Amino acid sequence: MIRLLFLGDIVGEPGRKAVTQAVPVFLKERGVDFVVVNGENAAGGRGITGKIAIDLLRSGVAVITTGDHVWDQKETAGYISTEPRLLRPINYPEHAPGQGSVVLDTSKGKIAVMNVQCRTFMQPALDNPFQAAAAEVERLRQDTPVIFVDVHGETTSEKIAMGRFLDGRVSAVVGTHTHVQTADEQVLPGGTAFLCDAGMCGPSDSILGREPGPIIQRFTDCMPVSFPVARGPVYICGAMIEIDPANGRAESIQRIRELVH
Repeated sequence: MIRLLFLGDIVGEPGRKAVTQAVPVFLKERGVDFVVVNGENAAGGRGITGKIAIDLLRSGVAVITTGDHVWDQKETAGYISTEPRLLRPINYPEHAPGQGSVVLDTSKGKIAVMNVQCRTFMQPALDNPFQAAAAEVERLRQDTPVIFVDVHGETTSEKIAMGRFLDGRVSAVVGTHTHVQTADEQVLPGGTAFLCDAGMCGPSDSILGREPGPIIQRFTDCMPVSFPVARGPVYICGAMIEIDPANGRAESIQRIRELVH
């Protein structure tokens, strides 16, 4: 059995510290075999840098996924072409830097990870995520039946549709982007584990990881204001999925929400 841990959107320095602290514990003490994290908000709440990616990978993270903020740090476009374990959504145009999936050899066989971005209320509007996902999954299944998918999107309906669409073809589909963990974890009829949103790894006393005051101000007076990353206790949120390596079917999925510091 493969035990895969996925952690949702890492928000700023507090989220990074919590994840790099927690990942070695999960690997050494809690039987986790493979860790995937979404890092698109890891650099001050917007984007990711090469240094941050390296720190996450050194802590034991196997693959880093992203989303609509993937290019918010200028250096990322150059770095992502050199690091196949840092993904951008698969449905970017063909010549975009980086890759949307990766297959890694592990002690329990090959594991594939794919990143796809939804279109409803999302910018930029990318290629059709369902068509792109179907084509890539067919290609990945030639290497391994164990495929984890991060579906990055705003609406629950589109992420649920993606889970149902890929049911029986991938091991797990877990959503990111909203930073709010949902309570709909399940193994779908075809054997695909699903969770609409993994939640975030960031400060608990916040609005989506940011200081509440400025966001409330923006809602009340509609004036521009910066949104600094909040401080204080940090929760890591995500999902633990057990997968049969022989056929890629998920046996179970459990939500993770734990206070780190």
